Amino acid sequence: MKTFLHSEERREILSRIRKLTPTSRRRWGAMTPHQMVCHLADSVRAALGTRQIHFIGNALTRTRIFRIMALNSLPWPRGVLPTAPEVDQAAGGTKPGEFEADVRELVRLLDEFANAEARSNWPDHPIMGGFAREDWGRHIYKHCDHHLKQFGV
Repeated sequence: MKTFLHSEERREILSRIRKLTPTSRRRWGAMTPHQMVCHLADSVRAALGTRQIHFIGNALTRTRIFRIMALNSLPWPRGVLPTAPEVDQAAGGTKPGEFEADVRELVRLLDEFANAEARSNWPDHPIMGGFAREDWGRHIYKHCDHHLKQFGV
């Protein structure tokens, strides 16, 4: 399974982020490229524990089988998983400012995550519950990959 914790896969995601423009065409969904950058940044803040996101999962999403399916190498289906209001830019998420500055902030947060020291108290995922650093690494890779594909990068 791909993970943001592997340097080659991290370089791939960062390269794709840098190809994104404010005018990149959306293939599905309602977010703009700029909203997506802020959405990903808020999600990384959640992984780092600097943005609180309330649990929106259920008994099914907390199961081991769901986690394996969500973090495997298959693409995520579009529009299936709910978005927590704290990372939804149309609700309570961080509002876009200046595009290039927001991209730099996303890259900074991703670097902070990649360089975070091992610890035992990683925040819970808002849908799947308890996560370790390795789970967050796989999730961040898949989440970035999903939304970058949404904009053709």
